[in-house]
Amino acid sequence: MKAWMVAVGLGAVMLAPSAMARVCAVSIDSTDQMSFSTRQIKVAADCSEVDLTLRHTGKLAATAMGHNWVLTRTADYQPVAMAGMRMTLADSYLPKADKRVLAHTKVIGGGETTRVRFSTKGLQKGGDYTFFCSFPGHFAMMKGSFVFG
Repeated sequence: MKAWMVAVGLGAVMLAPSAMARVCAVSIDSTDQMSFSTRQIKVAADCSEVDLTLRHTGKLAATAMGHNWVLTRTADYQPVAMAGMRMTLADSYLPKADKRVLAHTKVIGGGETTRVRFSTKGLQKGGDYTFFCSFPGHFAMMKGSFVFG
């Protein structure tokens, strides 16, 4: 009986960190008019992961008016966007394996939806983060702040 109670107690302790983990869902829309539905995304500090859904509410194809969602530190936003202009649609207009990119979705066209789930472990509470669309020419208009904590 004591062994069983010890096993149950240890199991509860081992599950506790995962039980406290919180996945926070965020949705954002994009349009054929080169805009996001919000200019600021706030995520609580107790969120261990973010599950972001990007929806393209327009009608144009990804080749003509594609959109994605990219998260970087604000200091890295323009350099990453400029480097992405040399990439292709297949690369989601992002440099391959660029460590400055904290999270991103693929590029989608009108009527499509995509998701990305990412850990907040590397984010700093109150840090300076920017989200943007890396489709060539979109980053100046399609951007916003990402507030963690």
